[in-house]
Amino acid sequence: MKLLIFSDIHEDWPALETLINQPADLYIAAGDLANWGRGLEKAAPILAKNKEKLWLLPGNHESDHAIEVFCQAQGFHNLHGASFECAGYHVAGLGCSNPTPFNTPGEYTEVELAKRLAPFSSLKPLILICHCPPKDTELDQTAPGQHFGSVAVKDFIAKEQPAYFFCGHIHESAGVHVELGKTQAWNVGKKGHLLEI
Repeated sequence: MKLLIFSDIHEDWPALETLINQPADLYIAAGDLANWGRGLEKAAPILAKNKEKLWLLPGNHESDHAIEVFCQAQGFHNLHGASFECAGYHVAGLGCSNPTPFNTPGEYTEVELAKRLAPFSSLKPLILICHCPPKDTELDQTAPGQHFGSVAVKDFIAKEQPAYFFCGHIHESAGVHVELGKTQAWNVGKKGHLLEI
């Protein structure tokens, strides 16, 4: 089973076309297809090619409501706050980010992120996909010593140790892979990561 996970397209439609044309069993867009809540409708015809195999999360540039409406209108699967079983794993997703200086449409407090992650704690083995990376790791670093990820996401990974973790949000860390205890973790960026399970 091949899962192609990607994030932070930000209206780069040729990059999205390249991803959607790659062979995979499931496609998971981990947020920020659009910019400031605009552009989702332009993604629809590209994503429609793999409609039955596609799951979406909101990033910080889309509200959770906007992604819910978009998925309902287009027939895509909404992974935000949800999970499904795949090849012996639970695949769970949480979109949006912790607060940013930019007041983007999809931001939660750390308390809200922790509350929304909590239901996933019983899912083992777990593949967790969030828009936001864990704080103070190589996945959330914009420059040496500058980290902008989520404490709630970091705490959940440290405690629950999902088998795999995927995120985006921090563009400067795209492509980075780290081990967080027993968790294999990637910031997938818009080039994406193909996970074989």
